[in-house]
Amino acid sequence: MSSTLRPGDPGYDVARRVFNGMIDRRPALIVQCANESDVTAAIALAREHSLQVAVRGGGHNVAGNAVCDGGLVIDLSRMRRVEVDPVRRRARVQGGASWGDLDAATQAHGLATPGGVVSSTGVAGLTLGGGIGVLRGLYGLTCDNLVAAELVTSSGERVRASADENPELLWGLRGGGGNFGVVTSFEFALHPLGSVVSGLIDFAHSRDFLKFYDEFAASAPDELAFDLVVHRSPAGAQLDSVFACFCGPDEAATPVFDRLRSRFAPLRDGLAMRSYVESQRMLDATSPWGVRNYWKTNAMGPLTDAAIEAFDEAFMSARSPGSQVQLEHLHGALHRTPPGTNAASFAGAKYNLLVNAKWNDPARDEENIRWARDGFALLQPHLSSGAYANYLVQEPRERVRQAYGAETYDRLVALKDRYDPANVFRLNQNIEPSVAAPPFDTFGAKNAADNEGKGLSGAKSGESPS
Repeated sequence: MSSTLRPGDPGYDVARRVFNGMIDRRPALIVQCANESDVTAAIALAREHSLQVAVRGGGHNVAGNAVCDGGLVIDLSRMRRVEVDPVRRRARVQGGASWGDLDAATQAHGLATPGGVVSSTGVAGLTLGGGIGVLRGLYGLTCDNLVAAELVTSSGERVRASADENPELLWGLRGGGGNFGVVTSFEFALHPLGSVVSGLIDFAHSRDFLKFYDEFAASAPDELAFDLVVHRSPAGAQLDSVFACFCGPDEAATPVFDRLRSRFAPLRDGLAMRSYVESQRMLDATSPWGVRNYWKTNAMGPLTDAAIEAFDEAFMSARSPGSQVQLEHLHGALHRTPPGTNAASFAGAKYNLLVNAKWNDPARDEENIRWARDGFALLQPHLSSGAYANYLVQEPRERVRQAYGAETYDRLVALKDRYDPANVFRLNQNIEPSVAAPPFDTFGAKNAADNEGKGLSGAKSGESPS
């Protein structure tokens, strides 16, 4: 049975908190659902009172789409069950589960599916936005491993999507975001996986290392996830840190990492054999909740000399010691996925770029946001088509269309017209229906006044800038 929280209730402030410390929104009502029937009832309540709807899985999305001002939050955090069928190699996962929940359950059977590298990340958000994990070279994106899903649409209908039932909807859920309903259950294909060799390796920052990183990545085997973070140590040292995870036979890892160490001596070498569960929690401490975050992202091509110069200039001008410029290497099975399998395409890009501003003082919001935007502008000539929806902040329609590509976007619009023509689910990288509906922002603006007598109101507060 669901529970509800209103402003002033015990637990309300905890329940409205999300990963990004910039997001400080006060919903009129938070419905903590226990099952699909609760989700259906929450959607009906929102429509009855013309409340804007936010859907919370893990609450990890940087744009803060899991919470809204003056509206209703459908909170799935009590729906975290994971069921594993080791014979069929399938996992059925409720919409409020985290990757920590899923990894622990599947690894109990020596199995895994590609997922996020911060264990508190929600399964739902990551999957619906594509999903980049350390197994991408072997098994593709997270969404490529989604074989079925169950959701509740804006009309309250329960729909199943699979290869046999509503296959076009399954395609849309593979990267098209939470645009079509509240996904209450995911079913994933699983793959055998034992221990891994993983860890952070720190090198002194230099343009020569960036060039070497690009050369090394070009020949990286599918078993290796090999991501770069350019940042500063707590003492202020400029570092090129590689987060590496080798997911093949242990003995095959040694020559790969020996080659990585061959030209540049590591300042710190954290590589070790680990369980996959332990490895998947290694970066939790580097992504704490409550820090202020502003991100700019896009797919990117190789690190040419000009790109390295721009990359270095962007990093050097960072306004906060916590800010980073990152590259996730895109290779292997991720690029071998047949066209039309998913809605998230990197169109052959070599990297996923993230200009990641991180800071704590609200008084420094403007300068850090400006740094991320200016750094991203420096790199603009070196970007390729496509963008990772999960890293986008609040974006205008044309940016969302650009991220997906015109053909994919139009195909997603057709699904939106069918499953959410009134755009009830608009707090996401929104796929707007072809016939414009009254925006829920309008309803949100009048919630505080019109719903005062209904016990649903909450004070308005500022939203994260785009």
